[in-house]
Amino acid sequence: MHSANAPTARSRPATDLDLRPIAATLGIVLSILGAAMLLPALADVSSHHRVSGADVFLGTAAVTIFVGVLLWMSGRSAQTKRLDLRQTFLLTFCLWTVLSAFAALPFMWGPPHLSLSHAMFESVSGLTTTGSSVMSGLDDMSPGILLWRALLHWFGGMGIVVIAIAVLPVLSIGGMQLFRSESSDKSEKFLPRVGTIAKGLLLSYALLTALCTAGYLFAGMTFFDAVTIAMSTLSSGGFANSDSSIGVFANPAVDYVAIVFMLLASMPFPLFARALTGDVTRLVTNSEVRLFLLIVAAFTLASFAQQTFQGVAHGEQAFRGALFTVASLISTTGFMAVDYTNWGPLSDALFFVLMFLGGCTGSTAGGMKALRLAIAGEAVRQHLKRIFYRNGVFPIRYGGAPVADDVVASVLGFTFLFFATFVVIGVSLSCMGLDLRTAFSASIASLSNVGPGLGPVVGPATNYSALPEGAVWMCTLAMLLGRLEILTVLVLLLPRFWLR
Repeated sequence: MHSANAPTARSRPATDLDLRPIAATLGIVLSILGAAMLLPALADVSSHHRVSGADVFLGTAAVTIFVGVLLWMSGRSAQTKRLDLRQTFLLTFCLWTVLSAFAALPFMWGPPHLSLSHAMFESVSGLTTTGSSVMSGLDDMSPGILLWRALLHWFGGMGIVVIAIAVLPVLSIGGMQLFRSESSDKSEKFLPRVGTIAKGLLLSYALLTALCTAGYLFAGMTFFDAVTIAMSTLSSGGFANSDSSIGVFANPAVDYVAIVFMLLASMPFPLFARALTGDVTRLVTNSEVRLFLLIVAAFTLASFAQQTFQGVAHGEQAFRGALFTVASLISTTGFMAVDYTNWGPLSDALFFVLMFLGGCTGSTAGGMKALRLAIAGEAVRQHLKRIFYRNGVFPIRYGGAPVADDVVASVLGFTFLFFATFVVIGVSLSCMGLDLRTAFSASIASLSNVGPGLGPVVGPATNYSALPEGAVWMCTLAMLLGRLEILTVLVLLLPRFWLR
């Protein structure tokens, strides 16, 4: 028998999802974003630029910090000591969407006075380190707005995730789940404590940014250009301070500095954190790093040969153009030193394939990632062997170690979703009136967080401002899906996720 006051199945809540720790964590990170808006305000005040947005940045900072404090106060009394899986996925999604919305405010309220769709596109492109832009006339923009774009890249590249991990212990909430939900990889904890992870990643990220800044200064950049472009480089972002991107400098030294640090940004940052503790050998012996560098070398050689045989360029100029473009695309940075879309159809085919690949896992780069490509390739080879030797046992190995079946299944599942999403977005853009070259290159450029696509509409010499508004929103969604690696967003669409 049931007592009169006993809860029945019908009276139970449909969900037991506690939103308080999510609100508290989101409030802290949002307050940090608001405080960062004071830096562009200071840059505009100190520069005395004819178009200043200092008052706009001060206003948006006040609004952002105010909302952040309210969210923190609403959730700080949470008794939850550990995030469960559902809270982790929801927090990860909220971090990127809510922060993008507030990061868009300076683009709407002050110069360049973008529309809502364009402002969201620009902020999402910044935080997801895609580097696509709808803004033109960058050479005449105030230092504040240029610095804000670079800061969005820098925070998006590593800062948002690491900050979230660092602030969770303040709320007595474990943060390792958030770090893992940022990717569908099954990587091991590379250091014993979450706090050590955050410190190691932040320190290595900051040191590489400082070294990149020094390299650009040595190559002849001004201090402001060196700092902002270094932040774009290490985040694999691609925002520059000119409509001509890196090409405005026409300086081989700048190109080579960018190449070095774009490639470094594509390597696993956990290995850099290990290097700070004295374990440097893993940077050389890591199987994924070696595969990544082999892919870079192969595509560089192919592009160099194509330029040479077709008379596009010769010698060092052809080599530098090939290496810079390959490094820019495979790292998903999207800087442009030369307009590679003028190199012919073979070049378009090479670079279109390159947009899918991406850097290493644990890097700031987007794309498929070298580790997944290697495991998927091993799975195909295993299947082919089983066709000929039906009674044979062929375990999948990577880096000398066996790969668990669930990891292989996860990689293959992600690969299918990645290509399916690419096709759906490409077809959708085509239905909005874009030609196939533009539609599908914009699709993969957004999904892989590369930035520039192919052709005269979204190519490296132009931007995305000519797209219809629906296509702008579609590319914005693709950038978020790519940064969150699809699964983190799709799981929120399952009704079962919200049920008790």
